[in-house]
Amino acid sequence: MTPFPYEIAEDPRPRLGLIALQVDETIEEDFRGMFPRRAARLHVSRVPSGAELTPETIAGMEDDLPAAARLLPPAARFEVIAYGCTSGTGQIGVERVAELIQTGATTKAVSNPLSAAIAALNALGVSRAGIVSPYIDAVAAPIRAAFVDAGLSVPDMLGFGEEVEARVARIAPRSICAAAHALAERNTLDAVFLSCTNLRTLDVIPLLEQQLGLPVLSSNQVLAWHMAALAGLELDDLEVPGQLGKKAAQP
Repeated sequence: MTPFPYEIAEDPRPRLGLIALQVDETIEEDFRGMFPRRAARLHVSRVPSGAELTPETIAGMEDDLPAAARLLPPAARFEVIAYGCTSGTGQIGVERVAELIQTGATTKAVSNPLSAAIAALNALGVSRAGIVSPYIDAVAAPIRAAFVDAGLSVPDMLGFGEEVEARVARIAPRSICAAAHALAERNTLDAVFLSCTNLRTLDVIPLLEQQLGLPVLSSNQVLAWHMAALAGLELDDLEVPGQLGKKAAQP
């Protein structure tokens, strides 16, 4: 068979990489909704993660992150690669997460939900944030500590005490709303952060902002917003819900 001649044509859209947890059922769908095809190309890899999210299973993810990054297309020129786990970043550490991803893949920038949340809160001028987490205290506590280390006040946290990720992905949005209301009613807050990439939060953000009169942020929302800024995308190219979707970020 005689080879037929062809041309090479690079896709001009920015390339984004996402390393999702093996057990996460939410983040990939959320991202494909927030990043329309015209805006960017999204490539997703998965990192092995236990059925339960505990400090021990997070430690195991640390070992597997470079291999997960290597499963992203090596020929792609990534603008940003993100690790999609808020609690995992809190325990492993922001700098260590970046180091592990860059060991396995080439990218101009690395993001994670924790750094993205802090950047989003700062962009909105927030100083007092309450946190809703699905997890037990041992998993959620590093997130609060990271906020405080960044100069933010966290007067209160509320958690569902869940460890099983399959149940986290199935927590009813109305339960998430009830937790956000309870947190706001018992504290004076500037914003509420719904932590965890596996929680189904995107659809309730506009409603909660209207009801609470506060910015409401979530892990997937802030991560997409932060990655877009690092990739040089315009807000008009995205479909990020809530007040954050109207706020430009500084990369």
